[in-house]
Amino acid sequence: MSDRTQSRRPNPIRPLTGPNGFVVSIAVIVSVLAILIGGHLYGRFLSARDLGGRDNAIQQLSAQGQKLKAHADNLSAQVTNLQIQLSKTEAALEAIMPSANTYDIHPNESVIVGDGHLSLGLVGAPNNDSVVLDINGKQQTVSAGQNITVAADASTNCRVQVQSFDVFKARLTATCSGNKPQ
Repeated sequence: MSDRTQSRRPNPIRPLTGPNGFVVSIAVIVSVLAILIGGHLYGRFLSARDLGGRDNAIQQLSAQGQKLKAHADNLSAQVTNLQIQLSKTEAALEAIMPSANTYDIHPNESVIVGDGHLSLGLVGAPNNDSVVLDINGKQQTVSAGQNITVAADASTNCRVQVQSFDVFKARLTATCSGNKPQ
């Protein structure tokens, strides 16, 4: 018969049994805990480093955004100033050189237009809805946008249109067509 007690091998499923089993078990537990704690601390270190970079980027972008907003406000103010200057310049140019055949007539003022064929005058101040025009000596009540055709002489017809009016003036367009004297 053979002796079975001496040929026994250690069971691979239970390696932590035996005289050093307790020490090996504690060493494995401590190693696992050390790995877990070290991994946790390293992860916190990496996240803190990433957050620091993010905070710096946020501060830089915030400062850059404020500079761009100030620049945009400056440009907006410049555009507004330029628009005001343009409207003033256009008004001055219009006063010096009105559009062709367009006339601004003030109350109790008259002008001769259409190569001398037509006399236009504004009688009194304009009303709320109409103006009284003196066209070649005949008074007519006209509202804004209304056209009047006048025979200036035997060969010339003139058309007068009230473009707009306010308390201080009336803006008229007058064109004449036909044989012009030479």
